[in-house]
Amino acid sequence: MFDKIIDASKGKQFVMFLDYDGTLSPIVDNPDRAFMCDSMRKTMRKLARCFPTAIVTGRCKDKVYNFVRLAELYYVGSHGMDIKGPTTTSKYNKDSKVEPILCQPASDFLPLIDEVYQQLVEKTKSTPGALVENNKFCLSVHFRCVDEKKWSELARQVKSVLKEYPKLRLIQGRKVLEICPTIKWDKGKALEFLLESLGEF
Repeated sequence: MFDKIIDASKGKQFVMFLDYDGTLSPIVDNPDRAFMCDSMRKTMRKLARCFPTAIVTGRCKDKVYNFVRLAELYYVGSHGMDIKGPTTTSKYNKDSKVEPILCQPASDFLPLIDEVYQQLVEKTKSTPGALVENNKFCLSVHFRCVDEKKWSELARQVKSVLKEYPKLRLIQGRKVLEICPTIKWDKGKALEFLLESLGEF
């Protein structure tokens, strides 16, 4: 469909939005080992020279930035709740530094997220292979390394903690349970915010 995309894009500006895990890095058992390979890093650097390019992930923005180490990209972490723009010289205005776009619509939830994180770590200790990841504005309970017979019990443990926190919601992903604030904001809203911030669409 490449030709159709090119035809439809005439007179328009491209923007690239890419996921991280399973797209720019392999899916791995340990999320702290989801490293991007050097050839992918080179490709991303070339892409960012042509189009505004963003990595959009449920992960913590800072953690993904440490994996990628490319200052010219936009980083959208915590399911859109943490947005940072490039800090390099603008491709469109060589004489100025781009001010990083920063949007954190769930800042008020940080103490709550930290509190629930501590409870989930304690609650899931009894499930071998379970891993609770603090993504700053969201939490992830990974069960990729948990025995399949224990999945239901782990889900019950997580739900038992969340019963006391109506301001948080549970989403199931690919072998992961995601806990996010119940605000009207998601990856889609984050992309709309970015497009408006770019001011060219």
